[in-house]
Amino acid sequence: MTPLQWDIRNVLKANRDGSRTTQYQRQAMLFRFAGDIRKLGHRDTRLPGIGNRHVHRVVDHWKQQELSDATIMNRLSAIRWLGVKVGKPNLGYDSNRAFGLNGRSNPNVSKAERLTVSVTRHVTDPYVRVSLKLQAAFGLRRSEAMKIQPRWADRGDKIVLKGSWTKGGRPREIPIRTAYQRGVLEEAKRIAGTGSMIPAHKSYKQHLHTWEHATRKAGLSKTHGLRHAYAQSRYYELTGWKSPNQGGPARNELKGEERDLDIRARLQVAEELGHARITITYVYLGQ
Repeated sequence: MTPLQWDIRNVLKANRDGSRTTQYQRQAMLFRFAGDIRKLGHRDTRLPGIGNRHVHRVVDHWKQQELSDATIMNRLSAIRWLGVKVGKPNLGYDSNRAFGLNGRSNPNVSKAERLTVSVTRHVTDPYVRVSLKLQAAFGLRRSEAMKIQPRWADRGDKIVLKGSWTKGGRPREIPIRTAYQRGVLEEAKRIAGTGSMIPAHKSYKQHLHTWEHATRKAGLSKTHGLRHAYAQSRYYELTGWKSPNQGGPARNELKGEERDLDIRARLQVAEELGHARITITYVYLGQ
């Protein structure tokens, strides 16, 4: 661990904001930031000496690695959080344009990712493989697909997610509508027994490392795309037409009963994904 990473570690220990997953991801991004600062020649820099010139150099380095603007902006969010915690409120707060970033991607471009047989064949860990199927079948977040206890969650015609498994601690229900969902859930129950989709001998953090390695090897860079695919399929099922980011009609093109049906479908999709606002569906379905 470098001196700068040690400083960051102490800040993280004193400020445990957010869920365990959020904390883990924040630490990973900030440690990467500190490691890249060292690679760029600032070997002895400690946290009090970090300024925006370091942030700009690291962002340029990330751009040379051809990281997406969205990935870089997520990392900048962690850096800005760090700045607030250590009394450097301007750290990383230059505009996206100043960093040469173009902002978030077009919501009317689909980010859906389908889970194919050829992909799952390359995932040798059974817990990861079946958790990916749960993500695709029920639109779960990665952490939910790991923490879920399938036997407890199964209520016959729906699955129930505990607040301790979900982002923001919001429990929710997702209907079981298809034979595929039922088959995946039964497979998950066989794998997990009475426990979760994290092997009993592993911590969440240890299994997350296994997950990340297995999905990279299988060519799945972002399994969040499975949630996008679920949302789009569910919207089609509820409305009878494709979502805007799949070539379906835009919201402003719908009138009367079709407009009302679009609203009801979006609210249902948002609820099943664990969100309370209809506007979040713009990310998954387009506008």
